[in-house]
Amino acid sequence: MAKLSPRHRFEEGWRKRFEKFAAYSNDDAQIAGWSTTGLETRLRYFFRLWEKIEHSPAELWLDLGCGAGTYSRFIAGQGMQVISLDYSYPTLQKAKGKGGDSIQWCAADATKLPIKPAIFDGVICFGVTQALENSNKVIGELAQVAKPGGQIWVDALNGWCLLHWWAYFASKLRGKPIYLRYESHRNIQAIMKATGLTEIRLFWLPILPTRWARFQWLLETPIAKWIFRVVPGVGTLFSHAFIVCGKRS
Repeated sequence: MAKLSPRHRFEEGWRKRFEKFAAYSNDDAQIAGWSTTGLETRLRYFFRLWEKIEHSPAELWLDLGCGAGTYSRFIAGQGMQVISLDYSYPTLQKAKGKGGDSIQWCAADATKLPIKPAIFDGVICFGVTQALENSNKVIGELAQVAKPGGQIWVDALNGWCLLHWWAYFASKLRGKPIYLRYESHRNIQAIMKATGLTEIRLFWLPILPTRWARFQWLLETPIAKWIFRVVPGVGTLFSHAFIVCGKRS
């Protein structure tokens, strides 16, 4: 049997983790590998952004790396057609069992989509990039399957966040492996631009750890939103994650 490269070991390790999460968990957050408060906060941010988008009836959306199907069920509930894809078959079984009869579930690799080009009105890829060696292939695949004018939404863990820097160095000092891959918003934006996407926008997701979750509301006040949007460096240093969206030209 051929020895796996470091890249393949990293990605294969995450696939096995997701299968284990699905085997032993029923909660959406645990299946996806998030904390409950973390997933709830992510959903709130996404719902607010979704409300600002103009939609046509019965649009076709792809949820790439759908996990427990949390976002898929929300999008389907807005009257959209949804195809939900994940590479973990046990995870898909759990997701399908949670409802969403109108959703089409598919097992496949996010970097090698078995889908014809230019068929989706919108695609989302949340909670995926941190389990991949890089973001280039997955964004390229998303751009290929979106229609001209179709929307592409990608999230990532913010590699410049001070809390993430602290966790990284603490793990290094203790000799513990790093299981997550962090990203730069500039890198995601550059990949999208190189892929031919336009109208690229960045949204910061400041999310407090579970032990401080009772103070999360302070980061979601109008003044806090204004600070993260306008004051240079605040989002970069203090946001747990970010979303970047663009359109296929």
